[in-house]
Amino acid sequence: MSVLRGKKILLGITGGIAAYKTPILVRLLKKIGAEIKVILTENAKEFVTPLSLSTVSENPVLSKFKDDDENWNNHVELGLWCDFMIICPATANTLCKMANGNCDNLLIAAYLSCKSNIFFAPAMDLDMYKHESTKKSIEKLVSFGNILIPPESGELASGLVGEGRLPEPNSIVDFLIAHYSKNLPLKNKKILITAGPTLEPIDPVRFISNYSSGKMGYRLAEEAKRLGASVCLISGPSNETFSVNTIDLIKVKTSQQMEEEVMSRYNNSDIVIMAAAVSDYRPKLYSEKKIKKKLEEEDFSIEFKKTNDILFNLGKLKKKQLLIGFALENNNEIENAKKKLKEKNLDVIILNSLNDEGAAFGHDTNKVTIIDNKLRINHYDLKEKRFVANDIFQYIIINKL
Repeated sequence: MSVLRGKKILLGITGGIAAYKTPILVRLLKKIGAEIKVILTENAKEFVTPLSLSTVSENPVLSKFKDDDENWNNHVELGLWCDFMIICPATANTLCKMANGNCDNLLIAAYLSCKSNIFFAPAMDLDMYKHESTKKSIEKLVSFGNILIPPESGELASGLVGEGRLPEPNSIVDFLIAHYSKNLPLKNKKILITAGPTLEPIDPVRFISNYSSGKMGYRLAEEAKRLGASVCLISGPSNETFSVNTIDLIKVKTSQQMEEEVMSRYNNSDIVIMAAAVSDYRPKLYSEKKIKKKLEEEDFSIEFKKTNDILFNLGKLKKKQLLIGFALENNNEIENAKKKLKEKNLDVIILNSLNDEGAAFGHDTNKVTIIDNKLRINHYDLKEKRFVANDIFQYIIINKL
């Protein structure tokens, strides 16, 4: 879950070649749950179409004070509607209009009416960006409290190389996320999370594993990032993806690989959440060649050995870390979870039950019980895993664990 989820964003697009990047920007913001309305200047239509932007934003694109049906587009309502406004790309002409209040189009009128944060992303050729008048416009806008998204250096439309290039849409989204993460409760916290199953090979074509999808761990990672943390997710095989690209993702297959990655990062972590379903056993011997079926044999057996208990070993090494484990049970659930909490020296254990419909492996929903090391027990209703992730972190924050 992104810090931008649910935000109402007013995007103003002006007439520069970099406008071609804006449909991708809108799509990325929509993907993480923001609501977007777009104002397109008449000159911007030379570079990007209203149809493409209305399609990705799922809202009509506005350009004039009156639309074709003579309906009034209220710039004041637009300015008050948004949680923040982005002007991207902001041409030299638009920067000058913004700085001097030259209100000759719907975008500038909405800008002057906006009561929330305003971000602007200049994009133009090198000489235009370096010109003293452009510098003065930018300085004036920053002095008003507007927030500059700095241009990047690189190859420009003219063929020159230097400052003035609009950042890629991913970078702009990261900039916005970083801005709104400054005062979040997990700011400056380093959080290590594991997710998914592990895979223990038998031979080159076979393995043993479990039904874990990784959904819970991925949603925990997104929620931790939304709350301002620096997040590393170590994931076994999973089809899950992130709605943000600022999470450090380490992909592993076996329990041994997961253990190595976790241990190498453990000492530098503030909070460790072991949501992965790590295999308890692996084949004692690995066959380098595919094991052939023998027609004369009715039975076939493989000898297994225990894998290392990563969570137990983390509990023994624990110093400053907040250590959280998961317990999947279907019998004597509370008692077994309490036992695991104590034996593995955990601060919190998250109990899932196989008996609860719509919970545990493979579902987009989960139903959990949180038990901490003071044996306080909190039951939660069935809900989407992204909301379960929020419940878990709110428990940590509220109880100052």
